[in-house]
Amino acid sequence: EDPSRFFVEIVRRPCIVCTRPRAPSSMTDDALSRAPSELNMVNSPLTGTSDTKSVAQRTELPTKRMIRNAIPAHCFEHSLPSALGLLLRDLAIVATLGTFATVCLRTSNLRLADMLGWVLYSFWQGTAFTGLWVLAHECGHGGFSVSTALNDIIGWTLHSMLLVPYFSWQFSHAKHHAKTNHLVEGETHNPATKADLQRSGLFRLHQVIGDDAFAVQQLILHLVFGWPAYLLFNVTGGRRAHGGKPITSTLDHFRPSSKLFPPSWQRRVLISSAGVLLMLVILVSLGVRFGGLYVFLMYTPSYLVCNGWLVLYTWLQHTSEDIPHYGDEEWTWVKGALSTIDRPYSECFSIFDSMHHHIGSTHVFHHLFSDAPCYKAVEATAHLKSYLAPKGLYNYDGRPIIQAVWDTAKRCHYVEAAKGTQYFKAINHHRGR
Repeated sequence: EDPSRFFVEIVRRPCIVCTRPRAPSSMTDDALSRAPSELNMVNSPLTGTSDTKSVAQRTELPTKRMIRNAIPAHCFEHSLPSALGLLLRDLAIVATLGTFATVCLRTSNLRLADMLGWVLYSFWQGTAFTGLWVLAHECGHGGFSVSTALNDIIGWTLHSMLLVPYFSWQFSHAKHHAKTNHLVEGETHNPATKADLQRSGLFRLHQVIGDDAFAVQQLILHLVFGWPAYLLFNVTGGRRAHGGKPITSTLDHFRPSSKLFPPSWQRRVLISSAGVLLMLVILVSLGVRFGGLYVFLMYTPSYLVCNGWLVLYTWLQHTSEDIPHYGDEEWTWVKGALSTIDRPYSECFSIFDSMHHHIGSTHVFHHLFSDAPCYKAVEATAHLKSYLAPKGLYNYDGRPIIQAVWDTAKRCHYVEAAKGTQYFKAINHHRGR
């Protein structure tokens, strides 16, 4: 019942939105090495694949141990000074932006300059919040330091500040890593089936409003409402409750009795929800002391931007027309972990990639070795790419992020069923047949 069993198979990582997961201990390296050719597709925006014909004929994949041996050992060594240095850097950015807004921007009798200033502040502060969010996520993985106690103290504090139930999400995120791209037991951005969309009326909506408007709707649903919908209602979560049981009630991240968790996890879920409640009390108290509008402008829009960033990362790192998702019989841990995409996030001279600890540009390494330190991820990814790319097993999409997310919103809507090996399809693909 202990979810820490999830945290064993995924050892080490660089930086993204995930937590210390492990695949079930019954999965041996030999079992994990079996995989088909679907990891590499022709006519794809993804690069890094070499001889796709030979890959298509392949019956085995390298084991996790073989992949790890291709990466220098020092890439897995933690450094507390490095980790604390990144934490202090991110806190300094947040404090600097907050001071700028407090000193320079009005909350009454707003001028055009104030309105534009609050918009810019909200975007950049939300971007800075995401850096702290990623570090908290690193703590949940065990990638921040070797001390579990220190990781949990820092992770719980940072995630509570951002209204994230730390231990609750750590558990579900561990499942995301343990069951990556599993159509039934995977967590977050688990593809909807064609039947799901037909029941929801989205096929009809697409027919009424067309491709572009539907893509805009997808962007809003994902980036604005996606994160709270997942935490509160398990939207895009797994198709089974804990222990492989059928879902018979709403799964959420806040109630200790939620069937998302085993009974042994109830105390940690309670502590997680208490952290979120405490932060809400602090925000209300600050509003009473300094003014509700001031606290709202300082926190809420930036909080929403942060939510958008973290959903964007998870969505884009696992969603593409050319990346497979697997049913019960087809899935293995290595197949799932390698069905992950690195993206450059090179906009604005790569400042987003740097502020977010290379969460999106080193995601493949992260899913293979989730508790590796993020400050070693760039170097580790270079070695990982050198090993995987010649084998046609490294997925990289160099498109600008705005283009990539727009294409994803237009083309990746559903899979045919939650079994076998499936690829995302667009609704207009269905209508065109």
